[in-house]
Amino acid sequence: MDLLDEIEEVLKINATPITWPIGMGKHFIGTYNLITKTIYLFRKDTQKTVQEIQVDSLTDPGIKELLGSTYDDFISELELIQGAGTSFALNKFLSGELTPVFFGTALSGFGVNDMLDHFVKWAPQPQAREANARSISPLEEKFTGFVFKIQANMDPKHRDRMAFLRICSGKYEKGMKLMQVRTGKSMRISDAVGFKAGARISLEKAETGDIIGIHNHGSIQIGDTFTEGEELKFSGIPYFAPELFRRIRLSNPLKAKQLRMGIKQLSEEGSMQVFFPISSNEIIVGAIGQLQFDLVVHRLKSEYSVEAIYEPINVASARWINATDIKALELFKTKANAHLAVDGGNHLTYLAPTSVNLSLAQEKYPEIEFSATREH
Repeated sequence: MDLLDEIEEVLKINATPITWPIGMGKHFIGTYNLITKTIYLFRKDTQKTVQEIQVDSLTDPGIKELLGSTYDDFISELELIQGAGTSFALNKFLSGELTPVFFGTALSGFGVNDMLDHFVKWAPQPQAREANARSISPLEEKFTGFVFKIQANMDPKHRDRMAFLRICSGKYEKGMKLMQVRTGKSMRISDAVGFKAGARISLEKAETGDIIGIHNHGSIQIGDTFTEGEELKFSGIPYFAPELFRRIRLSNPLKAKQLRMGIKQLSEEGSMQVFFPISSNEIIVGAIGQLQFDLVVHRLKSEYSVEAIYEPINVASARWINATDIKALELFKTKANAHLAVDGGNHLTYLAPTSVNLSLAQEKYPEIEFSATREH
């Protein structure tokens, strides 16, 4: 009960138990599925389901005998949950207003199949997605898809990078040629992979709604759209301006090349952002929380053999720069050069030392757009 309350309080979402534990701690013997009315008994030595029992009535003497000393507490808790809890509603789950809770699934080999069976049943079918030119129906035959994630060093032995692409329409077939819309170049995709837990699976084909992995040698970015030739761009993958900034410095100056390469590759994942000031050789890292800084230093050391440290820097906020007036933009770049940088995607950025400085710059250069977000 305390766990459900914590989920609702912290995440601001209703939590509905689908399975409820029978017994706790060393007295845990299984779970009860409130929807299917099924008891799953747990065997401690194998940590697997040893018996599934369809229940007609929990007052059945046989059930009471089966559950033994855990029966009374289990029934009391169940009555409280069913009387005061929130009932599961598929429409609320799909709209993000409610989350189902499955107890016992943290145990290896127990409860996971039951959870996955429900997830497959409830998960929505592929939906239409908006692109800059039109809405893309999942029933269209032509292939369309977009990259929503990049992961560096999934295989540390090969220093590879993987682009995760969601198929929005059509089918992937091994060896098919696709156009990367941002660059206008065609790519033959012969080695796409699927993912099963921690393992990769070579794919011959994939359907609408599937996620495939494409090997990335630095030419693919988050937000890239792939089609069979149509010039489309899927929207809605934003970059938010970071809230915390640090200067990153090498412990060993001889590894400057590795640092620049590593920090840029990690920024491609979207977990943090990197800025290269135009007027200096500094590298500035931006993040939403302190943990991101610690993670970057750890990964630089473990994946790129680069030891780095952070230093405070006088940057309070970052804004991406856009302008339709080319002359006004060039003047701004000259006058504000000391505060300008390019990010990991080569986008011009204004790094403001204070909020007052940012406000003054916006007033002084009304032709310039200072944006707190940008699309990938």
